[in-house]
Amino acid sequence: MKAISTLTLAMSVFLAGAAQGADEAVTLASLAMHAEAAPQWPRLEMSEDHHLQDGLDAKLENLGLASKAQRGRLAVTLVDVTVPDRPRVASVNAHQMMYAASLPKIAILLGAFQKAHDGEMEMDAETETLLTQMIRRSSNSAATTMLERVGYSYVADILRSDRYELYDEDMNGGLWVGKPYAKKAVWQRDPLYNLSHGATPFEVARFYYLLETGRLVDAKSCARMKEMLGDPAIKHKFVAGLNIHRPGSAIYRKSGTWSTYHADSAIVERDGRRYIAVAMANDPAGGRWLSELIVALDDLIFDPENIAHDRMADDHVRPMVAPPRPPAS
Repeated sequence: MKAISTLTLAMSVFLAGAAQGADEAVTLASLAMHAEAAPQWPRLEMSEDHHLQDGLDAKLENLGLASKAQRGRLAVTLVDVTVPDRPRVASVNAHQMMYAASLPKIAILLGAFQKAHDGEMEMDAETETLLTQMIRRSSNSAATTMLERVGYSYVADILRSDRYELYDEDMNGGLWVGKPYAKKAVWQRDPLYNLSHGATPFEVARFYYLLETGRLVDAKSCARMKEMLGDPAIKHKFVAGLNIHRPGSAIYRKSGTWSTYHADSAIVERDGRRYIAVAMANDPAGGRWLSELIVALDDLIFDPENIAHDRMADDHVRPMVAPPRPPAS
């Protein structure tokens, strides 16, 4: 959430060079300068829509999931991006950080493309194959190989950078990858909740909004990353619900499952409309919840009253408020 002054940039480069080496200092400098030069797209945290929020609340109530959300067992963020420069957001527990299993592999994907863009790694055919397997088939071996190739600290720095803000302690955390997807030691758990693979629905939605507006690395990289997110090989949760009830939907997606934790995230496109859906649950029935929930969210996006709000006045939009940070341990 911080504007980057020339002095701050210089200090970031100096400190990064001292602590992590000259190569990472150059990367941090590149990210900071890009943040200064980037066009001013709307911020998702300033784009909550009253109408969409009322609709989401009603859908959760109808599905019997409102009580689950109240108990912190379900968290959801929905963003209508049919008009990309006017996103409209609705959320429940948007900034609740949860264990997300394989979903944070999208952070490794971003790290790989950023490092290749910065000239520090080659995006060759083998690398693209590994990244595609990591995303579409959720290959743990491919994820571990790519995480170690990109670098743990590199991925963490990208997530916490002012350009992306995908892990922000002032917003209660976000995307975090602190352990390989293998039986290996933890590198570093997230600073707020001690999670090895964590996420909040809101920061995952931010990832997809940056992707959809060409702001993850560059437009060419966004197109390639989105292609890798398409054609998911695992047909459960969001994919199952949409394939059965909303055939013809284009789904660009990454999910995660471990024990009672179920997460899914996607850009969904159909019939001229486009939205981002992210949901995370901690319950044995969570997979079923998400399959039913995505159909309800799709209904909401295609509701005629929602469509009429695509270009409504600013008084229908209000800023989101982040929850208080947890006390220091």
